[in-house]
Amino acid sequence: MSVAFMFALVGAGLLGWWLFARQLTAKPWDPVQRVSDDDFAGAMASASPQKVGLWLLLAVITSLFGLLISAYAMRIGVPDWRPAAIPPVLWLNTAVLAASSVAFEWSRRSAARRNVQAARAGLLAAGVLAIVFIAGQLEAWQQLRASGQLPSANIGNAFFYLMTGLHVVHLLGGLTVWSRTVARAWSGSARMEGDRLTVELCATYWHFLLIVWLVLFGILLSGTTTAFLWHDICSALGIGPH
Repeated sequence: MSVAFMFALVGAGLLGWWLFARQLTAKPWDPVQRVSDDDFAGAMASASPQKVGLWLLLAVITSLFGLLISAYAMRIGVPDWRPAAIPPVLWLNTAVLAASSVAFEWSRRSAARRNVQAARAGLLAAGVLAIVFIAGQLEAWQQLRASGQLPSANIGNAFFYLMTGLHVVHLLGGLTVWSRTVARAWSGSARMEGDRLTVELCATYWHFLLIVWLVLFGILLSGTTTAFLWHDICSALGIGPH
């Protein structure tokens, strides 16, 4: 069984769990949640495909990063392995990305309460913090390059640039949707209320990218110990080269 297939199964399982949980948490007896057949059909036609599409995207991204982490673990078993140096600025970047995720959650909850001003403020703060995080990642790369730690210097450096760079690419994709959401949010309160689903999807995507970054940062920070542990797990499961 390949690593990519394993992570695809995990992503599919998460998607199935989410769909099942939605059914369990439904309260048809609650007048607040009760809707007409037309409203329900309209919600199913508009909201559900977007949410399902997001979760399918997250499953694919999970498979991609899972495959990358597995390749990192397999390569670290080679005797000539040297882990990349970790710039201290990554600690600050991690805190900034966490704050961005918190701001998105605040915006999501504010939009659900129809608090337009708070939702706008949360959206703006989340995006600015995400941009600061990307700038911090660029600074980390610059620090490595200034110290002679180029991607071509060793395979450990190459993995560092690849992992952090791929994460930034996905964050830039999220910022594209964020910019459109901000533009609509400032077009009027009525539009803001209509974009509550978009804010919710953005928040979910941001939370996911925060989790991905924490995993990547933990692996890069712990260096040899974590990677060798993952290598042993893969070997025990019969995954990868022996």
